Amino acid sequence: MKHVCILLLVSFSLLSCVTDRNSDDVDTIDLLTNYDAITLDRPTFEASVTLEDARTIVNSGKIYVLNGLLFVNEKNKGFHIFDNENPSSPIALAYIKAPGATDLAIKNNVYYINQAVDLIAATYDKQTANLQVTKRIREVFPPKISPDGFIHDIPDGEIIIDYELED
Repeated sequence: MKHVCILLLVSFSLLSCVTDRNSDDVDTIDLLTNYDAITLDRPTFEASVTLEDARTIVNSGKIYVLNGLLFVNEKNKGFHIFDNENPSSPIALAYIKAPGATDLAIKNNVYYINQAVDLIAATYDKQTANLQVTKRIREVFPPKISPDGFIHDIPDGEIIIDYELED
């Protein structure tokens, strides 16, 4: 009997901790993140993939090697392209600016890039230094979440391409 009384006392104590989260008298708790979302509107985002001059790698991600070329991801920014015919001394060729991009795959000379929420297909001609986006499939991937695991509410038509630590 003593155990039943203790069990009932503990049960009632725990029940007092449970509240109705839909009740008007319960304050909502705002979950705070230490990161601000960096966004682009849809038209700017879609026009942002360009071929630029080679630059220094700052924050490298995945690496891809194929047909004498070496691609190094600049996390959430784009891809560095190197001539890798001599692997002991790669030569910087160009930079594919693709805000929000983190991965690349190549098949039949088509470059498949995940650009934030979209999947794009592009062709690159090393001889003419020309990059052309040939196809875009919108919203194939989920929106990026902040490094501390939060999902940000953003206005319609905006795409999260990265996060930065708040000041």
